[in-house]
Amino acid sequence: MSSLLQTPLHALHVELGAKMVPFAGYDMPVQYPTGVMAEHKHTRASAGLFDVSHMGQVRLVGADAAAALETLVPVDIVDLGVFKQRYALFTNEQGGLLDDLMVCKRPDDLFVVVNAGCKDQDIAHMQKHLAGRCEVIPVPERALLALQGPEAVTVLSRLNPEVAKLTFMTGGFFKLDGIDTFLTRSGYTGEDGYEISVHEDDAVALARKLLGHAEVKPIGLGARDSLRLEAGLCLYGHDINETTTPVAASITWAIQKIRRAGGRRAGGYPGATVIDDQLANGVKRKRVGLVGKERMPVREGAKIVAADGAEIGVVTSGTLGPTVNQPVALAYVDTAHAAVGTEVFAVVRDKRTPMVVSSTPFTPNRYYRG
Repeated sequence: MSSLLQTPLHALHVELGAKMVPFAGYDMPVQYPTGVMAEHKHTRASAGLFDVSHMGQVRLVGADAAAALETLVPVDIVDLGVFKQRYALFTNEQGGLLDDLMVCKRPDDLFVVVNAGCKDQDIAHMQKHLAGRCEVIPVPERALLALQGPEAVTVLSRLNPEVAKLTFMTGGFFKLDGIDTFLTRSGYTGEDGYEISVHEDDAVALARKLLGHAEVKPIGLGARDSLRLEAGLCLYGHDINETTTPVAASITWAIQKIRRAGGRRAGGYPGATVIDDQLANGVKRKRVGLVGKERMPVREGAKIVAADGAEIGVVTSGTLGPTVNQPVALAYVDTAHAAVGTEVFAVVRDKRTPMVVSSTPFTPNRYYRG
């Protein structure tokens, strides 16, 4: 275990009784003593505090930073307003996804958050391709906390009432009870909430302040996964990877019109021709939501078959959804079977369990849009 990295909150997790597991090279809390189910339900009902300091935080600095980043992503960065945040995708020459990321335009830089398992390659990718156009400055000294759930705004407003004015996917610099932070109203649970970037030296103090409120409990990676799955959100390395395109992954909403064929700043990023062709002509297999008709949980890797037994797809994430109280999954299926309402079968321990193609999210998102 000695080779695993630790976040600035590691000692606090241990103090709180967390079960620690290796994740993306870090020793991370998978759950606390109350367990994953209780943590999941608490986040949906009140407010959960997540340590996501293992993720990569990077500043892109320079007048040309937005236009430069557009050479790597199929997303409109140039027209992003100050303190507005956007979901983005690094693509490869085949249109596959190298990672998904968040980008927020600030007065003096672009603030980028990338996935923990991809951060070294993402930083190298940006340094290689953006060199000469902007500075790529990793900020490993920043911790990242996520406060998620319907009571998140209540709690955070006690530390600074101004945070309540933010809407979904906007951010700003705020002092939280005297601690300097940069935060955005966003998250990975489908709930209202905030992601809070704070200097590592202040991370424990801020976490303790938040945990001091009756509404807040610490939440581990186990519930983070079940929450994001119920919200229909992709997990990199499972639901999306370098062989899946945005069209196959059903995340074309992330590609603004201006970056598509015929748009004012169309193309100019890796794999643009492949993605534009798929936007026009479709794909053979695409990501869908599935809801189980029986109580049998369906896990990643389970095969999906049609009524005649023909193999038509594979599950990439699955669980028994604690909020919806039924099995839910994300899967890639042949487009002919991808329409909402289509009945398919998952093969679990050589038995077929019936499932229905469903729209996502499985439980309604509760983002605050003002």
